[in-house]
Amino acid sequence: MKLSPNTSPTEPADLLIRFHNQVGAAIDVTGTITRAGWSCHGCGEVHSDYSLRVTREDVNDHAATCRAAYHRLGQ
Repeated sequence: MKLSPNTSPTEPADLLIRFHNQVGAAIDVTGTITRAGWSCHGCGEVHSDYSLRVTREDVNDHAATCRAAYHRLGQ
C-alpha cells in the first residue's frame, strides 16, 4: 500500500497555480482570474468562486497548516 502524499496528480486543463502542503501533497488552484477555486489532494478540502487574489491567499494559508497526505482522493 502506498502511504506517500499525492504530490503530482494529473493537471486539470484550467490549472492556474499548484501549491504543496506541509507533507508535499498538491493543492490545485483552478479556474480564471475572476472566478477561481482550490482543492487539496491531501485532506480533500475544496473552496470555490473567489477571485484569484482571494483564492491564492486562502490556499497559501491552508498549505501552511495542512499536514494531511491522503493519497486516494479522487480515485
